[in-house]
Amino acid sequence: MSDKHYDALPKAHTTYANIIKSLLPIGDNKKATKDQLSDATYSVSSLHIDQNNLDDYRKICGFADDGKVPVTYFAVLSQALQMNMMVKEPFPFAMLGMVHVNNSVTQYRPIGERETVAMSVKFANLRDHDRGQQFDFVTVVKSGEDVVWEGTSTYLSRSSKPKPTVKREKTVTTKPIFREGGANSVFEAPEDIGRRYASVSGDYNLIHLHPLSAKAFGFPKAIAHGMWYKAKCLALIGDLPEAYTVDVAFKLPILLPAEVVLVAEPVSVLEDADSHCQFALYNAKNEKPHLSGDIRLVAEDKA
Repeated sequence: MSDKHYDALPKAHTTYANIIKSLLPIGDNKKATKDQLSDATYSVSSLHIDQNNLDDYRKICGFADDGKVPVTYFAVLSQALQMNMMVKEPFPFAMLGMVHVNNSVTQYRPIGERETVAMSVKFANLRDHDRGQQFDFVTVVKSGEDVVWEGTSTYLSRSSKPKPTVKREKTVTTKPIFREGGANSVFEAPEDIGRRYASVSGDYNLIHLHPLSAKAFGFPKAIAHGMWYKAKCLALIGDLPEAYTVDVAFKLPILLPAEVVLVAEPVSVLEDADSHCQFALYNAKNEKPHLSGDIRLVAEDKA
């Protein structure tokens, strides 16, 4: 277990070659018990944004081409480091089929698309869940010595054996009611969005690609990437502040294809670090929830 530094983000084809190798019953696969995670940090010292990939990301998520990095984009880029950590460090869970259940990102200032930054990723907070075990990936992005972006992605490794000692989280199944004046949008999650988003994000988890591969992991159909519809929601909300945090909980998966509805409070309710702008995404046909989110300003002494 040791820190690993890259001159640039690992390429997708080499990353997935390592993933496939880790699945084979030969070689030097590293195992870990389910009560520990590596304390290593993986980092890239000079991260240059691929402009073509950024343009494709903006288009598939709906962000404006405004010269700034969308608030969710570094969470996507960090996955290359995350996947390499899961392959190269002792890791107790099966990578394929893991579910992204929560995501928090904080932007401390707008970040220009041509800025050179440094990114680091580490494991954190391994804990039990009623359906298995959860852990976090913590990502930090710096410009010089200044932290300009932070993110936490929480993943669930599902177990066939429930944990009766862990309190089960209840999913609210009623349509949310927010203050009027914010976004209210209907959009499609087409059948191929998992494959299209995978080609942009590099996240080729089999639960997103095809109904047959998703069924192998207990889903009746392929499901949309949570980070795609989080980004889509934020792009539709628009007019976001310069320094803010966006927390989301991914609720019931979006089974593809689907029609979904975004409802959000007006961003104008954000007056200080104690105020919140809530938003939610739910199914257009049965009003089942897919995402609940919260936007809040970063306190001035932290921005």
